[in-house]
Amino acid sequence: MHVTDARDECDEVLDEIGGAVITDREFLETVLIGLLADGHVLLEDVPGTGKTLTARSFAEALGLSFSRVQFTPDLLPTDVLGTHVFNEKNREFEFQSGPVFANVVLADEINRAPPKTQSALLEAMEEGQVTIDGETKALPEPFFVIATQNPVEQEGTFPLPEAQMDRFIVKSSIGYPDHDGELDLLRRRAGRTTRSPTVNTVLNQERVDAMREVPEDIRVEDDLLEYITSVSRATREDRRVEVGVSPRGTQRLFEAARSRATLKGREYVVPEDVKRVALPVLAHRLVLTPDAAVEDVDKRDIVQDVLDEVPVPTID
Repeated sequence: MHVTDARDECDEVLDEIGGAVITDREFLETVLIGLLADGHVLLEDVPGTGKTLTARSFAEALGLSFSRVQFTPDLLPTDVLGTHVFNEKNREFEFQSGPVFANVVLADEINRAPPKTQSALLEAMEEGQVTIDGETKALPEPFFVIATQNPVEQEGTFPLPEAQMDRFIVKSSIGYPDHDGELDLLRRRAGRTTRSPTVNTVLNQERVDAMREVPEDIRVEDDLLEYITSVSRATREDRRVEVGVSPRGTQRLFEAARSRATLKGREYVVPEDVKRVALPVLAHRLVLTPDAAVEDVDKRDIVQDVLDEVPVPTID
């Protein structure tokens, strides 16, 4: 698939989802970048902003299988991955797959489950497989997790382990709709027949697979590679940061920048691609110093300061 074809198909998907989910297009692009970059997306927002609708709409528009896992304090790893069940008929144990065996998995309110259950997704998200009772099973391709979490200040939440946070290529937020958007929500609710917005299938699994291969051919000049590296390394030198962006995070920034170039129909990455994806890709990977945490420093401000300080290369 050529990059311009990928751009057109991405636009078609975004247009279809934008008709159902009341949010700005840049947010939807961020979620799609996660898919194109072969990563996973974490959405953090207060309840009722449309996180679940977003995940379901992406699955429907892309023509992929979908499953939803409601994370709760008593959820067990086997509830997510699956388990072996004894079949009385043939007197053998048979594997009963869990909801993780789908193309698009919505891990709803993931930070309401204890760390042990959260960690059940680590292998799945990193390697596209799960190991159950010593047996490794491959997950469907593509495999894309959209996890949602409530703000950590809310009651009954468990912080995600740092290793888990690092598995998400981007973390974003839908935010509250603007005045017209909220008015549209009321109009939909007033019309009983249009209460639940629908999304038509735009692509299929074969086309999604082809589209996800396009970023691999996007050109990144040496100056841009130097810029990406410098941005990541600068986060480790900030006095407010105890643990900066990991080497995995640097690679994710590179992959997300190529995916954004694909969205824009370009065969090469420009500095603007890096700057646009840096906040959702890097901010959630930072671990603040105790002083910075007490002062409630915003991690996104740190990344923005880094972007303002690191020299931007000139691309001919």
